Amino acid sequence: MTLRKTLMSAVAGTALLAGSGAAFAMDELTVGYFLEWPMPFQYAKAMGTYDEALGMKVNWVAFDTGTAMSAAMAAGDVHLSVSQGVPPFVVATSAGQDLQIVDVAVSYSENDNCVVRSDLEIDKTNAADLAGKKVAVPLGTAAHYNFLKQMAHFGVDLASLEVVDMAPPDGSAAFAQGSVDMFCGWGGSLRRALEGGNVLLTGAEKEELGILVFDATTASASFLAENSDVVSKFLKVTADANAMWADDAKKAEMLPVIAKDSGMDEAAAGETIATFVFPSVEDQLSAKWLGGGAQEFMKGVADVFVTANSIPAALPDYSAQVNVGPLTSAKGM
Repeated sequence: MTLRKTLMSAVAGTALLAGSGAAFAMDELTVGYFLEWPMPFQYAKAMGTYDEALGMKVNWVAFDTGTAMSAAMAAGDVHLSVSQGVPPFVVATSAGQDLQIVDVAVSYSENDNCVVRSDLEIDKTNAADLAGKKVAVPLGTAAHYNFLKQMAHFGVDLASLEVVDMAPPDGSAAFAQGSVDMFCGWGGSLRRALEGGNVLLTGAEKEELGILVFDATTASASFLAENSDVVSKFLKVTADANAMWADDAKKAEMLPVIAKDSGMDEAAAGETIATFVFPSVEDQLSAKWLGGGAQEFMKGVADVFVTANSIPAALPDYSAQVNVGPLTSAKGM
């Protein structure tokens, strides 16, 4: 199994990029996001609200994985990443990249999971039968952490599996073709995989095991130090879009726009976003999230990766990897 080798290559590349000292010009802002990952911010994105609020052009770049987001931020190609998974963030920061979390973008337990081919007839009662099977996993992502924790829970030896590093769209395609036995991923790719398979654990069952799943808006510490006002305005627009989505009367107006921007049909987007939770600014600043819970969770993720020999070492703690300054300022706007 080459899980460690593949992830370590990504870590090494990220660390090298982190030292490149990229400069940021603030006549335009470049933001990374995911397609097939419908969120309220996309309504504001499509309506040009970010450009208006920030007084500058906002460029949007779609990514397949959070690890690619880390590399783009390290290179200075992207200033902010919306909805980067915590595991790829932990991989990057553990390797020395100066990323910081500035808000909790979304919490989702049902929309990031592993799916086993139905014809194998493997579920939580006989998960040990996964030994010898081939699994598509996007390494260094939330899905990777999810996979590791589930395998540990079921006592499945990682060495007994053939793990293939695949982005979710590629993994779900391979799953549909029967090239892999289990798929791990999120969003539209997960929805397509579920057409031919079953999960081992539900979202609620995962949460009972301490498998939390959430994404964050992230940026480099150097960028935040120089442009905290820009980030505060950005987070204010995001928070307003989330508040608008929380109003049921606004969903009919927002959903078609969000679906189109996500590259999804309206029904699929509605089904996906219904499994998401968008914490308020007050909730995000509470002890459950950025007031301490997120930092503890990141340490747990890092320790799991170290135990799995996926990264060489964890940081002593991840307190410095959270910056609530811009979000606190946004709350007062």
